[in-house]
Amino acid sequence: MATSDDRLHIFIIVGEPSGDVLGARLMAALNRTAPRGVKYSGVGGPQMAAQGLDSLFDYRQLAVMGLLEVLPQAPRLLRRIRDIAKAIETLRPDAIISIDAPSFAFAVLRRLKTHTQPRIHYVAPQIWAWRPKRVHKIKKYVDHILALFPFEPAHFDAAGMACTFVSHPVLETVATAEEGRAFRARHGIGADTLVLCALPGSRRIEVQKLKPVIVEVIGRLAARHQGMHVVIPTVSTVVADVRTIATGIPTTIVESADEKSAAMAASDVAIAASGTATLELACACVPGVVIYKVARITGWLGRWLVNVKYASIVNILAGREVLPEFLQRDCKPKRIVAAIDELIENESLRRDVIEAEIAVVRQLTLEDQTPSERAAQAVLRIINEFEDR
Repeated sequence: MATSDDRLHIFIIVGEPSGDVLGARLMAALNRTAPRGVKYSGVGGPQMAAQGLDSLFDYRQLAVMGLLEVLPQAPRLLRRIRDIAKAIETLRPDAIISIDAPSFAFAVLRRLKTHTQPRIHYVAPQIWAWRPKRVHKIKKYVDHILALFPFEPAHFDAAGMACTFVSHPVLETVATAEEGRAFRARHGIGADTLVLCALPGSRRIEVQKLKPVIVEVIGRLAARHQGMHVVIPTVSTVVADVRTIATGIPTTIVESADEKSAAMAASDVAIAASGTATLELACACVPGVVIYKVARITGWLGRWLVNVKYASIVNILAGREVLPEFLQRDCKPKRIVAAIDELIENESLRRDVIEAEIAVVRQLTLEDQTPSERAAQAVLRIINEFEDR
């Protein structure tokens, strides 16, 4: 059995719940496949801790987004950037893996004085969506990108940057229809009850922006569909904020990853913040609408900087608006309710949406291994290549 001195030492940085999930799945795959065993340091959440991470501090301190939202937190974030960079310089791990949250992660990598270990970034920065020329800066402090979507490597290859498509680990936790029925039985939800899945986001600022809209949408739908039940899959960082979303309406709130997937499989329709949740809905074949709101200035800047037609990755992969999007000024309860009602009542539309979701998931499906296993193999290969230089 390998001793702690023999183990591969990997430093991982995440800044939000979705990164904690990706990190934990990657760690589990590395634990199964790394010949020497792995020791982990860095910053992560409870799921990564369960896989063996010794976190420097509570990762929730980093879950901030948007220009106006970040500014008040800048001194604390800068302090944490220095803390992480100092820890890496002291520990000198065999590899550094940053997961998503590129603004924060790259700020750490830029501060490192030496470049003796491979620096791997998991979840490709969306250079295909905005500021494509930043890839030339990223090349200076990132050695390899692990991409979740099949169209992304070409954008990095064109700039001479190494990038490997590993697919999205969300495919690993898809619940079956049977698990959805079991979820309903477990939580006392009737087989014929209309179930609305509400996904307000995993960051507090997201929930605070979207909660008033979701509350009104749920109220209006409940008045139109008697007996409607609401399920809210969430995470520990915002569970307190979502508890009052559906006051007075039958509601089930779940936090565990397994229950989250089953809750989606149990749902008939959904309202979701733009993000990974929309892909999770596609995996569960749940029709839904996408909503999002940020500070007005952030939204205004976004309109000028973003080069893609859609916000949801499901719509981007489909090349059309499969899931109706209601963003910024268009994020109005009346319009959202009308779109959800149509998804509930128009069976032909429901079939079209579900077929499109299946086609999107098919683009990401790997034949021979899970996304996390492919990512782990890529990490080990990159480390070996770096050692052989």
